[in-house]
Amino acid sequence: MAQNLEQLKQKYQSVLDVMQQEQVQLQNVNMTPAGDKLYIKGLAPSDDAKNKVWDKVKAVDASYKDLTLDLSVSQTAQPKTQSVGASAGGGQGQSYTVQQGDTLSAISEQFYGKASEYMKIFNANKDKMVSPDHVKAGTELVIPS
Repeated sequence: MAQNLEQLKQKYQSVLDVMQQEQVQLQNVNMTPAGDKLYIKGLAPSDDAKNKVWDKVKAVDASYKDLTLDLSVSQTAQPKTQSVGASAGGGQGQSYTVQQGDTLSAISEQFYGKASEYMKIFNANKDKMVSPDHVKAGTELVIPS
């Protein structure tokens, strides 16, 4: 298992480098209990920093099947969000450009900490999507608050 840990750390070293550059507080780097995935836990100073880390993860391996990344945003940090027009909920939100391999569940997990909140995103973007199961790379989504 130690050898697999070192191999996966080496594979995702550029992700760890971006985490350091973006001042993400690294809390844990280890193997999952099953020993089949690298587990990285961190606290990002902003949504922007969190998004940059996820962008790097997807650049290394779009499927990231051998990685569990538990990345949250510090509640004390000032959010760096792009304000967008009124969404379906009538409030302000953020925008996010869909990357290759993204799912609404993964995007929901990234922004809300729960994959199950994906319908919030779908409902705010019905004009751009036919179904919550199909999201095209390059689509600019409204992420309601």
